[in-house]
Amino acid sequence: MLNMLKLITDGLIRENPIMILMIGLCPVLACSATSVDALGMGLAATFVLVCSNVMVSALRKLIPAQIRIPVFIVIIATFVTMADYLMQAYSPGLSRSLGVFVPLIVVNCVILGRAEAFAYRNGVVPSFFDGVGMGLGFTAGILALGIFREALGNGTVFGYGHFFSRPAAIFMLPPGAYIGIGILISVWQYVKKSVAPFKISPCANCALASTCLTDFTRETVACAAPPAAVSPVPSTQPKTSAPEQKNSPPSPGMLFSFDELPKKNGDKKR
Repeated sequence: MLNMLKLITDGLIRENPIMILMIGLCPVLACSATSVDALGMGLAATFVLVCSNVMVSALRKLIPAQIRIPVFIVIIATFVTMADYLMQAYSPGLSRSLGVFVPLIVVNCVILGRAEAFAYRNGVVPSFFDGVGMGLGFTAGILALGIFREALGNGTVFGYGHFFSRPAAIFMLPPGAYIGIGILISVWQYVKKSVAPFKISPCANCALASTCLTDFTRETVACAAPPAAVSPVPSTQPKTSAPEQKNSPPSPGMLFSFDELPKKNGDKKR
């Protein structure tokens, strides 16, 4: 049970897909103008992430490794279509507001990355909790950005309250999304390093670290290792002195030796 809770907390904090891994930022930037849009996109992505993780894990022994990526995309597209139809039926205003970004969840690298890196290699129950953790982390990140942008750009949160008499309208525009995500990531990293300072490995926050560190790194280390020194075998034959050469070899910086130049008839031997 502790391992399952760790999967959830890792997705929320240590491996947050937005604040730490910084992947799948396209819908985060496009659908975070208001808190309602951000929450709707986060819940839709969480639904697809959990369902696709469970389905991929349940069918992992039946999916050939050579065609696993197309199969993952078909599975993800199935649940994205379900989420899109449910949103159109029960929340048509939110569906119109999110627009094409709901179908684009199919190619979200967070969902495809977890299917490849975790669900395809683990059981159904761990994959379920991994999907819940990553989905909650994605929802928390996009919701934080949505609240930040709506509060500063419109002076409201979820459409309620008026915090500023003259809000900064730039935060409701695309440049405000980049400014907001940069501020939130900076604050998150500062708090994380202040609470638990440690040296971060280049692969510490990679979604595929558990995969490539087991195969690629071993091959790289094996190729990069210096060859073992071979001790010379003592020769049993007696050493013979090499005959002295009449002409000295050219120095490394010379292309030829002056002794090799043809001598004229009138030259005298010195």
